[in-house]
Order: sequence, then C-alpha cells, then structure tokens
Amino acid sequence: MKSASVLTVCFILYAAIGEWFVHHPRKWLDRYEQGYPAIASALEAVGNPMADLTDSLGLTGNDCVYEYDTPAPAGEVLFAGVPQRTGEPAPDDIVVIDRGEFVVGWSRQLKHPAWVAYHVTKDPRHPAGTRPKFSFDRQAPGCPQPGDYTHSGYDRGHMAPNYAIATRYGKTQQLRTFLMSNIAPQTGELNRGAWRELEHRIADYWTRRYGEIWVIVGGFSEPGQTATIGTSGIDVPQNFYMLIVAQENLDVRAMAVVLPQKIDFRAYAARYLVSIDELEERTGFDFLPDLPEFIGSPLEAELPTRLWPVCWQDVIPQLFLHYSKAF
Repeated sequence: MKSASVLTVCFILYAAIGEWFVHHPRKWLDRYEQGYPAIASALEAVGNPMADLTDSLGLTGNDCVYEYDTPAPAGEVLFAGVPQRTGEPAPDDIVVIDRGEFVVGWSRQLKHPAWVAYHVTKDPRHPAGTRPKFSFDRQAPGCPQPGDYTHSGYDRGHMAPNYAIATRYGKTQQLRTFLMSNIAPQTGELNRGAWRELEHRIADYWTRRYGEIWVIVGGFSEPGQTATIGTSGIDVPQNFYMLIVAQENLDVRAMAVVLPQKIDFRAYAARYLVSIDELEERTGFDFLPDLPEFIGSPLEAELPTRLWPVCWQDVIPQLFLHYSKAF
C-alpha cells in the first residue's frame, strides 16, 4: 500500500512537470528537444496527453481574449477584412475568388491558394454526404488538373474543409470545396493528422461552445525554400497555417498555429501555436486588417498556450478524435 502511494505521488509529480514543460512556446521546446532529446521525449510523452485533457476542461493554459465593443459580423465570411500582402513570401499575383460561404486568395504563381477564408456557423443543418470528385476550376488562372497530384506523394489538401462546409451549407457549397482552386499539396501525415483534427474541433466542438467561428488558412515556405510537383509546377508549401477567431458576446478570442509539412501523424497541434504577429511576419500577410489598433495590437502580439477549451460533454469525444486518427 505504501509503495503504491509513493508511485502515485511520483506519477502525479511526473505528469505535472510534463504539463509545465509542454505549455512552453514552440521555440523554447525546440531548444530542449535538440539539447536534451531523451528528457524532452519523456516529459512530452505524459505532458501532451495530460495537457490535452486539462486544457479541454479549461484547467490549464491561457487563451488570447480581448474585449471588443463591436458586435460580431455574424453570417459574414471574413471577420475583420481581407488579408493584405505586406511582402515576401506572400505572392504578388493574388486573385480573390468569392465562393459564397468561403473566399479564395488564389495565386497563379503558386497554383494553389495563398489563403482561404471561411466561417462555420454553430449548428449543422445538412448531412455530410458522399465525397464528390475533384474538379478543374475555370475561374482560377493557371489552375492545375486533379490528376497533377497523382503519384506526387502529396494529398490534395482542402483549405476550406469539406466536412464543415457540407454540414453547414449543403451540397452546392460542398462541391465548391472540391474545386482545385481550394486545394494545396499536403503530406498524408499532416492532412489526415493534426490538420484534420483542427478542422473537426472547429466544426464539432468549438462552434458548440463559442458559436460562429471564422478561419483563415493557407500554406507558405520560408524564403529561398521552394519545391514543386506535377507537370504544371505546383508549389509545395513547407508549412500550413490556421488563424481561428470567435467572438462570444464582446470577447474576441483568437489563436494561430503553423504546422510543418513534415510532422508526426499523431502530433499535438497545441505544440505549434504562434502569435498572430509571428504568423504575419512569416507569411507576408496582414491578417484582420480592419480591427482597430486598441484591440488588434494586443490580440496579435499575445501567444496563447493552449487550444481552446470545449463544453464538458465534448471533452471525451475530442480526446477520442486525437487518439482515433487512422489512415
């Protein structure tokens, strides 16, 4: 009995240190993972799953939340304006294509979107249905064919997601998510791992707690790092980002993640949180440009330390979402 109590205390202490460890910023973690890989791995093994649970319950971690005296733009695709290019690596040939419930910032140079903005209402109104086939988009200059991804080693990754758009806006909008203007090359580990998990957290759990959610997604590469696939030369981004915003009454809540293409299938997205300021610096875009300075500056400068909590009844389904990932 005594030895069991000692082991229990030791495990609790181990888990607590692990949680403390994984709640540090990505750059801090990178240094320790490189300098002390065995210790970092041991702490992350217990810290990540424990933090996923306690963050979901709202017991640990911090969100980036600021009061804003303007009502949310309910029903609109963009929360605070169209992303504005400020410099490289953002392409300078963006054509904005309005798809109704999502908007595409298409680049002929990249042959995939530089950004896509979409919104997800609180309640699903339609069945997800069967997945349509991918289609060429005549409205997107230089759009690749669906077959250009064949045998490339990359998935045709949705930017505006099939599931969220289909369940909120129906078949017509779902078909538009399968246009090649909404697609970018993603590794299977990313597309079917952390990226998919975030899409479902938005559609199934965060909308239930916070109401309508606004999202901007896209891919980018670090300066000087380029790769292409297909005969048409489709750019392959090194990283993909998600900027997620909700407004609960007068509280604006925002967070951003940058997920590398080369990512473990079971990676925890919370470990890749960045400030919006960092996201803007790395992508060459000004996001949420219509926010006034008094809220935009602090909101974009702060770095949250967790993914958003969920309703208590969704904690276990959300955890199952992570551990049930499968190709």
